[in-house]
Amino acid sequence: METLEFIIYPDGRVQEKVTGIVGASCAEVTAAIEAQLGQVLSQEPTSEYFANNQVQQSNLANTQATYSEW
Repeated sequence: METLEFIIYPDGRVQEKVTGIVGASCAEVTAAIEAQLGQVLSQEPTSEYFANNQVQQSNLANTQATYSEW
């Protein structure tokens, strides 16, 4: 399940937490919201962000192994 959680602090800062979205597509989901909120001060990718990259790297490793067997 995809969820967006926002914590709004008294000084106006907003903390956003995205869960349930694999890979960098979470940036696409939150881009419009972040544009309306203002300047992004920091980002901390979660393990879900890197999950898609690991699959791609695994496929690349398998491809390289196949080529090296020629």
